[in-house]
Amino acid sequence: MKNVAVVIVSYNVRELLAACLESVYASRGVGLDLWVVDNASEDGSAAMVSERFPQAQLIASPVNGGYSYANNLALRRLGFSDEPAPADPGCDYVLLLNPDTVVAPDDLAEAVAYMAAHPEVGILGPKLVREDGSMDLACRRSFSTPEVSFYRLVGLSKLFPKSRRFGRYNLTYLDPDLTTEVDMVAGAFMLVRREAVEQAGLLDERFFMYGEDMDWALRIKKFGWTVVYYPELRVFHVKGASSRQRRRQTIRAFHESMLLFYRKHYAATTPQVLGWAIELAVRLHCWWAYLQHDVSRLRPKRRQPALGASGMR
Repeated sequence: MKNVAVVIVSYNVRELLAACLESVYASRGVGLDLWVVDNASEDGSAAMVSERFPQAQLIASPVNGGYSYANNLALRRLGFSDEPAPADPGCDYVLLLNPDTVVAPDDLAEAVAYMAAHPEVGILGPKLVREDGSMDLACRRSFSTPEVSFYRLVGLSKLFPKSRRFGRYNLTYLDPDLTTEVDMVAGAFMLVRREAVEQAGLLDERFFMYGEDMDWALRIKKFGWTVVYYPELRVFHVKGASSRQRRRQTIRAFHESMLLFYRKHYAATTPQVLGWAIELAVRLHCWWAYLQHDVSRLRPKRRQPALGASGMR
């Protein structure tokens, strides 16, 4: 039996995908069943996988149905379904991994060892490190309850990041190097126990991009599993390599996912007037993000210094 079924969804990031696959296949001490789902890329990603990584299971989707849709293509092939029932995926864990990540050779074995030693943990995520060495704040989060979302939308989470009340969105008041039980970790690297997937079912395909990892974590936690942020693992994450290609669509997808998550999990228990205010606040924040994006495109771009022959500045 393979220890980990790795599912990587890719869209027009061929070179980043190649680097990610090389890092995964360099992993030690863990059995791998690697699946690549190409979301109708136009940059030759699928052909690259076939040529350079023939050992990978490749699913070339003819349409870009979104992140949840693509992951589910692989999860169904592994034997999982929307019905809570035992599956026979031939693995102990499922790892959702973004193509703009790079893992170290021992990362997967260490993650599996932690999960094996803590049978109550259903989901584990690492500390994600961005290109500039900073922490990707999305790697540990609270659920987007109406209260937490309000503090985020009005900017209080940024003004008071160390506040236990206002800093809950990205848990910025916590030590970033402390292993912590959290509500959710990022889908960029989400290691999920097989039994948790069997119980919770597949990703909700109504989430095109963003929010699906949060929804999955909430559903899995309802079955009694815990979610752990494990910063002993540090995974490199470029972040947004695919989403930057269509920025306005990305902004819209993010805010639509917020509304969908709210309607699915909180609308029924929220007073109607407050619900209207929440929906209006999300839409206003989306329009503001559109405006900021459009203004930034009008600004003249700074010229970059020329590179020498060695490629170093």
